[in-house]
Amino acid sequence: MARAFLLVLDSFGVGGGPDAETYGDGGADTLGHIAEFCAAGAGDREGLREGPLVLPNMSALGLMQIAKAASGRYPAGMPLPERIYGLYGSANEVSRGKDTPSGHWEIAGTPVMFDWGYFPAEGDAFPAELVQSICEAADLPGILGNCHASGTEIIARHGEEHIRTGKPICYTSSDSVFQIAAHERHFGLKRLIALCQIVRTLLDPYNIGRVIARPFVGETRTTFERTGNRRDFSVLPPEPTLLDRLVAAERKVHAIGKIGDIFAHQGVSEVIKANGNMALMDATLEAMETADEGDLVFTNFVDFDMLYGHRRDVPGYAAALEAFDARLPEIHRKLKPGDLVILTADHGCDPTWRGTDHTRERVPILAYGPGMRSRPIGIRSTYADIGETVARHLGIPTGKHGRSFL
Repeated sequence: MARAFLLVLDSFGVGGGPDAETYGDGGADTLGHIAEFCAAGAGDREGLREGPLVLPNMSALGLMQIAKAASGRYPAGMPLPERIYGLYGSANEVSRGKDTPSGHWEIAGTPVMFDWGYFPAEGDAFPAELVQSICEAADLPGILGNCHASGTEIIARHGEEHIRTGKPICYTSSDSVFQIAAHERHFGLKRLIALCQIVRTLLDPYNIGRVIARPFVGETRTTFERTGNRRDFSVLPPEPTLLDRLVAAERKVHAIGKIGDIFAHQGVSEVIKANGNMALMDATLEAMETADEGDLVFTNFVDFDMLYGHRRDVPGYAAALEAFDARLPEIHRKLKPGDLVILTADHGCDPTWRGTDHTRERVPILAYGPGMRSRPIGIRSTYADIGETVARHLGIPTGKHGRSFL
């Protein structure tokens, strides 16, 4: 039986990006800096975690060796494993940009070789004519925000005015993205989704990658909280991905978390939503029970990025990594002969770095399955090698942008 399980730890970079300086990220290292902070006691938080970073299961899959090869040093305070299981290496991103769609599309065998559109960092983020078109098309009295911002900060700043006026909170970041925050009850979740769909059509001339719905609840700036009903509205990948090839071969793609949204629901057989890393792990384990021969289960673990990377929360990120690592034996126990598991990431988001945006880094590749012999696979020239490895494992034609490491 050949099945594949592709698990993306959203933003779990391992440093060493060869073009990081171009993106202002020279020296960024998500894993290395989290480990360094934890070893120095800066990763402690009462009631959450303390001490050096502890990831015994990923270390046994080669994480320490990956970090050393990718960034030149072992993560501080983390012991070397006695034995390594499976294949281990890292990959450079060749796509332009360092955002979620390009990272995932490249993992699925389709790098982004065009330039995304971006909104300016200074002054009004959105052109006046775009704002006018949005307000007219969606019958809005106006918008709030209109700037680069952190999502939690801008909701705290404008949430009460949003409730009072009915104006949605619109903002962006260094990614190619238009984000809209609105109250689930006062504005309405369905209305927010409909607004995002309108904005998605209006953004096509600007070549913006995603529109993101950011619903929240609460009544005051101290009680506002984003909910798990986020939705991403992405443009289509520039050419067929691994997912399309699998569906064309009459295989099933089980898309867990925001995978369906990232691929604009193209090449997806089943969408499984869950809120939070632990719920996403539960959903993955359930999918392992039902996935048939030839299927791909593809999960994005979003908390690393959304809750901890962007918020520059080192203890939170460290605790989330340790919680994820502790559940890997549950994955191991559900594997059948012929199964392949790959752990990787789509970009970095170093929580010790300046700003709140993604960081350009190499990503880890930890691949294993019953009977697979351990060996290093080096530093791959593109994330697309991951998708082509899955293609080869599942017996479908490979694409033109990557090379299998099996």
